[in-house]
Amino acid sequence: MALSIRGFAAQSATAPLAAHTFERREPRPDDVVIDILYCGVCHSDIHQARNEWHNSIYPMVPGHEIVGRVSAVGNQVTRFKVGDAVGVGCMVDSCQHCASCNAGLEQYCEEGATWTYNGIDRRDSLPTFGGYSERIVVSDKFVVSISDKLDLKAAAPLLCAGITTWSPLRHWKIGKGSKVAVIGLGGLGHMGLKFAKAMGADVTLFTRTADKEAEARRLGADHVVLSTDEAQMAAVTRQFDFILDTVPSPHDLNPYLNTLALNGVLCLVGLLEPIEPAVQAAMVVLGRRSIAGSAIGGIAETQEMLDFCAEHGIVSDVEMIDIQDINHAYERMLKSDVRYRFVIDNASLKKAG
Repeated sequence: MALSIRGFAAQSATAPLAAHTFERREPRPDDVVIDILYCGVCHSDIHQARNEWHNSIYPMVPGHEIVGRVSAVGNQVTRFKVGDAVGVGCMVDSCQHCASCNAGLEQYCEEGATWTYNGIDRRDSLPTFGGYSERIVVSDKFVVSISDKLDLKAAAPLLCAGITTWSPLRHWKIGKGSKVAVIGLGGLGHMGLKFAKAMGADVTLFTRTADKEAEARRLGADHVVLSTDEAQMAAVTRQFDFILDTVPSPHDLNPYLNTLALNGVLCLVGLLEPIEPAVQAAMVVLGRRSIAGSAIGGIAETQEMLDFCAEHGIVSDVEMIDIQDINHAYERMLKSDVRYRFVIDNASLKKAG
């Protein structure tokens, strides 16, 4: 029978999130039922709850940085057992037969991945609901294992902020001897610094805020460049093999392109809007430089990242909140008033009226 679940939902683009009861599907033979312990709060949750991407389905239960423990498994499930610490990220299904899926890159599914929330289940055509809730039911193919070596609450943002930065760093083979820069020090940027440093790269943070140097060095930066200082920017001309750009709003890429070495790559992971102002093509052509993009990561990549994190002791820097404080947390996020990711303690749902 279907499961009655407590959660928090947006009922419209203008309504604050509030307590909401809804139904999860009856578990299928390949499903894992997860009691959610923690759920990270991603900036995309705000975009979706407020219909800023013009595709929102209401009522909407956000949340795609989910960590919990298995409470039941279907009779076809062999990789997980009751009590296991597990995670669910941005996807809960894909076609599983296109070229992207066969390559383990389900996020680029040619038929479209099924998103953890604000999606439509491809088997029963019902809406998907996310991790701002007490329990979730997910196909075992889209569940990942989390080592108990990791602080589970601080591991939650690895399921989005972590994999979003890990995937491009791995794809472009960042390692010992690489010169990497990260633009922006937020939920994504702080993970980019940690990963690039752990991979052995020489790491620079580009920031517009002069007082972030000590914090950036704590997180793994070897150098900090104030991007508004022309002399500092000139000093790093043609320096970097790879730039990870985590800024979510339109900004001028040209000054950063000038800091790429021959064959260098600037990879966008935060921006989904048109690039403004226009890119000066000479910046790209005359250095055989590339502007690229990357979206989250596949399930195998995500497991690889989590195993790397367990080996190297890497988690996100988090601030814990109760679910009842989610609307205030959204307002703080819009002011960049969090270091560096809010995580919901889902036990607080028991207090929801």
